[in-house]
Parts: sequence; C-alpha cells; structure tokens
Amino acid sequence: MTGWSDEIAMAVAAGEGLLLLGLFIWIAVLTGKLRKLRRAHDKMIGDTGVPELENVLHQIHEQLAGLERDKNRHAAALKQLEHRLAAMKGNVGVHRFNAFSDTGSDLSFSVAFVNDAQDGVVITGIHGREQTFLYAKPIDKGQSAYMLSPEEKTAINLALQKE
Repeated sequence: MTGWSDEIAMAVAAGEGLLLLGLFIWIAVLTGKLRKLRRAHDKMIGDTGVPELENVLHQIHEQLAGLERDKNRHAAALKQLEHRLAAMKGNVGVHRFNAFSDTGSDLSFSVAFVNDAQDGVVITGIHGREQTFLYAKPIDKGQSAYMLSPEEKTAINLALQKE
C-alpha cells in the first residue's frame, strides 16, 4: 500500500473538483459584492474629479470648515448689526396738544426720538398767537436733566410703546 489506488485518486480528484467549484462560487459572490461596492463608490465620489476617497473626504472637510468660518463671521456681523440697531433712535412718538386755551386747535407738539435703551431726544414746539417756541431736551434712560412737561412724557411713552 505504498501507492495510491485508482479509487483514492478519484476521490481526491472529486474533492479537489468540489473545492474548485466552491472557490469559483465564492469568487462569483465576491465579484458581485465588489461590483456593488464600486457602484456605491462611484455614486459617492460623483463628478468631483477626485479618484481617491480620502481626497474627497478631505475636500468635504475643508468645505465644511469654510462654511463654519463663514457662519461664525456672519453671526458676529449680525450681532454687531443688532447692537447698532438697538442703539439707533428708531422709536418715535408724537403728541399734539393745545398749549393755550385761547387758540383754536392742537398746533403745539412734542416729538420723542428714543432707542431701546430709552436714550434720545424730545423736541417740543409750542405755538401761540404771536410766537412759536421750540425746545429740545436730551433723554438718558427715560429721564432728562431738564424738567419734562406732561406732554413730553406722553410723547416719550408713545415712542417706547412702539416695538
């Protein structure tokens, strides 16, 4: 029994054939998976013109970093504009009144220009038969260093109510 008999040689050949058939099936399955992976890779890379995935991911990372920088820059600019807008004397209140009982209508007025911090100016025009007077008073936090008339206070309150 030093040599192989024909039966053993046939059995070994049949085993090798089955093993070879199994390997061909395994290669076919791997080829299908590789083809599917290649399609997914081509779909992800698209028309970037960059053949390597690492470079594509690097480009995407750089674009995201640029977008983040732009977002931060825009947020800072927006915050600065909001601060400037709040400091503007954009709230206006007008109150017309009759300063003298002997004149016929509401020809006198008080106009208040204030910002959100209640800083600004109130201008009052008092119209009489013979003369007209015009006064301007600074406003700091809703108050003035000069005495405010009730009409001027009304104009300031009207300006502060407009938001």
